Amino acid sequence: MNHNAPLPPVPPLSPRPVLHLSEVHRRVLTAAQLRAHGVSSAETNEQCRPGGPWQQFLPGVVLLHPGPPTSEERLHAVLMYAAKERAATGVPSQPGAEDPHRRPMYAEAMITGLAALTLYGFSTTPPLTALDRIDVLVPRLRRLRTTGCAHIVRSAALPTPQMVTGVPVAPVPRALADAVTELTDAGAVRRLLTEAVRAGHCEPAAVVRELNNAKLLSRPHVVDAVDSLLAEGRSIAEGRLYAMVHEYGLPDPVWNVDLRLPGGPHLGGLDAYWPEQAVAVELDTRAPRQDDDALWSEYARKREHLERLGITVVHITPKKLRDAREQQAAVVRTALMASGDRDPAAYVVVLPR
Repeated sequence: MNHNAPLPPVPPLSPRPVLHLSEVHRRVLTAAQLRAHGVSSAETNEQCRPGGPWQQFLPGVVLLHPGPPTSEERLHAVLMYAAKERAATGVPSQPGAEDPHRRPMYAEAMITGLAALTLYGFSTTPPLTALDRIDVLVPRLRRLRTTGCAHIVRSAALPTPQMVTGVPVAPVPRALADAVTELTDAGAVRRLLTEAVRAGHCEPAAVVRELNNAKLLSRPHVVDAVDSLLAEGRSIAEGRLYAMVHEYGLPDPVWNVDLRLPGGPHLGGLDAYWPEQAVAVELDTRAPRQDDDALWSEYARKREHLERLGITVVHITPKKLRDAREQQAAVVRTALMASGDRDPAAYVVVLPR
């Protein structure tokens, strides 16, 4: 099978030869692109006849060889079908002769769902060859329909895509939410969410935010998976906090404690506490759900109460522990060093949590 089957004869004055296109874009073109290269609609229809050298793969998208498409061809074909066309030529933006190595740009379209997660390297998703359809994210008002292997997913606001293997892909949290929308198997949902956090693709809060936006937190099997995800995320964050203290030579705190006033009320739990310096670290592992405002108010009240007692509280998010550990260690070290310049803190009882 020749994946580089030549185009049919074109007028000698054709202004846009296809030789500058990448290999995959010599095998998959839109009908508008073919017209721009001098191939008439009649010629395209003739080449796509049964048994012919080309095939109409998706509406307006032509595969320039007769055999089944590769995974790469399917991805680009779906994006060509879904991308917003340029007003001037009706052609999705492609590399030009002046810059043949520039990647194709697909306006207002990106791969999402299971195909996106596979591109990110998830081990719990099927290979692209096993996917009957490829989810593609487009603006809500685009007039497109699901057809063939192109499954249209709509969004009021498109996220900024990541370029993965040369194609625009939705960020992992959004791709997860779009994948989970179609899944009813609780185990499959739990495995996806767990891998996303355990492999470092994203933080739990970002995943829960997208699931909440997609109105998926009313599904019991999703809620159960989220609970496991948050427990997994907290465990990973605690491990990073422990590593930060030792990696940057901070004095050992007492870990996972509750504070109480002598004979008085419970002041709250802390992930790490330095009693001599009255400095506390609290991991902010809140999940953005419906009661997020109430939970944040509880965090703020606890922090204000502790600081009135002379205890410095450092809030650290799991994302900062992952991406800026040295900076967070400097924040904690500064708080410890500044303790000598503050008034002594109130006496509190420290209990294991």
